[in-house]
Amino acid sequence: MDTKELLKKVRKIEIKTRRLSDHIFGGEYHSTFKGRGMTFSEVRQYQYGDDVRNIDWNVTARYNEPYIKVFEEERELTMMLMVDVSGSELFGTDTQFKNEIVTEIAATLAFSATQNNDKIGLILFSDEVELYIPPKKSRSHVLRIIRELIEFHPKSKRTNVAEAFKFLSNVMKKKAIVFVLSDFIADDYSQNLKIASGRHDVTGIRVYDKHEELIPNIGMVQMEDEESGELLLVNTASKTVRLNYSKFYKEKVDYYKENFAKSGSGTIDCRIDESYVKKLLGYFKRRG
Repeated sequence: MDTKELLKKVRKIEIKTRRLSDHIFGGEYHSTFKGRGMTFSEVRQYQYGDDVRNIDWNVTARYNEPYIKVFEEERELTMMLMVDVSGSELFGTDTQFKNEIVTEIAATLAFSATQNNDKIGLILFSDEVELYIPPKKSRSHVLRIIRELIEFHPKSKRTNVAEAFKFLSNVMKKKAIVFVLSDFIADDYSQNLKIASGRHDVTGIRVYDKHEELIPNIGMVQMEDEESGELLLVNTASKTVRLNYSKFYKEKVDYYKENFAKSGSGTIDCRIDESYVKKLLGYFKRRG
């Protein structure tokens, strides 16, 4: 993709997603994620009705009259976008691929965070962490994130969600709002998810195509595994083959839902032929 075409794509995504974040998600995001807590602001003289638990005993002793600590809400947040860039994200049977929807969702979330004056960071992962962009503010920073989402070419096509969570826990020591965008056709990440969720506010966004759920009966077909590159002849006329695939797919989805629920994390399911706007808005309203 040449520079002119890339900039055109970035601009197109910015116009669409910024409009969404300005008119729809800005207020919802603000009310859903209310900051890390309370931070110390100042010390003032005690007034009737103040909470005695906030008395600053050192200052009180120095001036021989009661003083209390005043706290205010710490508004600034950090959003981390963790995006699966493995081979399976290039799947799509209707008008868009999964990775195109993932880019739009990530951009919408990023602009919503920018409206709130929050920092945004990015982790692109396959079976390893392919790229890490530390959290920063500004429109130009968000545009860089969008550019990477559009044109990044991963070294690996495989997926390891556990490795991504492990990296997150190592680089983010303070609490962050974390959105993980993937199809979650993976397992063995429950422990790393649990550790990450203990420190951060984690939400999994499962982006999928309806044709991934079931294999249609279309006879003998050559299929390529997007992650391994292996070519296989698959007899889709076989009921056993179709049932085994459906069972495999359901196990991965159940694993995702059960483990995110156990860890206290949120989940959103976005099918690429449905409106992700409604899904995100509904989630923010439930959370708020």
